[in-house]
Amino acid sequence: MRIPAASGGNDRNARVERLRVSRAKDSEDKTKRALEVVDGLLRSGRRITVAQVAREASVSTWFVYNRPQVHLAVQDGITAQRTQGRQNSRTPEASQVSPAGLRTDLALAREEIKDLKKERDRLRNRVRLSLGAELEGVNQHELIERVQQIERRNTALEQTLSEAGVRIAALEGQLREAEDDLTAARASLRRAMRAVPSS
Repeated sequence: MRIPAASGGNDRNARVERLRVSRAKDSEDKTKRALEVVDGLLRSGRRITVAQVAREASVSTWFVYNRPQVHLAVQDGITAQRTQGRQNSRTPEASQVSPAGLRTDLALAREEIKDLKKERDRLRNRVRLSLGAELEGVNQHELIERVQQIERRNTALEQTLSEAGVRIAALEGQLREAEDDLTAARASLRRAMRAVPSS
C-alpha cells in the first residue's frame, strides 16, 4: 500500500535536489563565462573592470564581487594591466591617458555604480519580502507573547541597572572612606616619625 505523504516528500526532495543541481550548474556556467571574458579583455588589451566583465559575461556585478574565483581573476587582470602599462615606458604618457580614455573610464564607473545600486535595491527588496513572509507566518497571539517577553526582559534589565547603580554608589562611598582613612593614617605616621628623636 502506498503512502501519499511519503511519496509527496520524496517528490519534494527530488525537486529540491534538481533545483540545487541546476543552480550549481548555472553558477559554474556564469563563472566560466566571466573567466573567459577576463582572459579575452587581457588578450585584446581592453580595460578590465568589474562592470565590463559583468556586462560581457551577462552576469551581475554582485556575482563578480561575490564569486571568489571571478573576483580574484578580475583583480589579477587589473593588476597585470597596470604592471604592463608601467613596463611599457616607450608608450607616450598622453596616449596612455587620453581624454577619450578618461571619458570611457568615467562612463564605465557610472555604469558600475548604476548596477551596484540596482543590486542593492534588489537585495533590500528580497530582505523586505523575506521579513514580511516571516511575520505573516506568526499569528497575533505569538506576536503579543513576544512583545510581552521583550517588555519583561526590558523591565528586568532596568531593575538590574538600577541595582548596579546603587552598588556603584555604595562602592564609591566605601572607596572615599578608605581613601580618607589612608590619608589620615599617612598623616599620623608622618607625625609619629617626626616625634621619634633622631640619634
